Amino acid sequence: MNYLVGDIGNTFIKISILNHKFNIIKNYNIATSKIYKKKECNFFFKKILKGNLDKKVLFSSVVPNVYKIIRYKLKREKFKTYEIKDLKIKKILRVNIKNLGQLGSDRIANTIGANQNKNCLVIDFGTATTFDIITNTVYEGGVIAPGVHLSIINLNKFTSLLPLLKLTNRQKNYGKNTKEALNAGILWGYEGLVNNIINRIINISKRKYKIILTGGYAKTFKKFIKKNTVIDQNITIKGVAKIFKELLL
Repeated sequence: MNYLVGDIGNTFIKISILNHKFNIIKNYNIATSKIYKKKECNFFFKKILKGNLDKKVLFSSVVPNVYKIIRYKLKREKFKTYEIKDLKIKKILRVNIKNLGQLGSDRIANTIGANQNKNCLVIDFGTATTFDIITNTVYEGGVIAPGVHLSIINLNKFTSLLPLLKLTNRQKNYGKNTKEALNAGILWGYEGLVNNIINRIINISKRKYKIILTGGYAKTFKKFIKKNTVIDQNITIKGVAKIFKELLL
């Protein structure tokens, strides 16, 4: 018996097939916007919905409308879907925040995916850049900053002459043209933002953390972060898988 879990983000969706030990066998990715296109949505799920699969599916979702489409699609295929916040998360996650309901499902999954580490800081370079702090396996809170790609898109969208930038991490000098100047601003600006927030968290908590990077720009910024870091692009799915195992079996 294999299992299905998924992560529905603002930009991309990842659905993973897990084996009986809840290890990832295969990941499938699709742009979130393509779920609205019936033909592409059907083709995507046709690749996934085969073999001996458990009829329960668990998602982390920050896009309610897309989750509804996927839930309807899977219901027609006789699957029962759940979203993380449908479940009693406090059974497996200790928190030190005022309102767990306000915490995004992706951040809950990231926290649980990293929760085997006593003190951990998870930085997710998604649509927003988020920092989630786990101390002695307790979720303590976090920081939300504008996302790298969101900043790039908005500079292009809300100005008349600035181009849509394809970010590179090879910039060593300030810009000699518009493209180089934009690249320097985004790259160096986020380098400063990320390092400053990490240092603030460490100084406030007076603790050392294992720092885990995930999300689309994790690899781009890893070399600019002054602390030791590791990249885990499956940490969200690992968290969703752990929730499934603990609360749905």
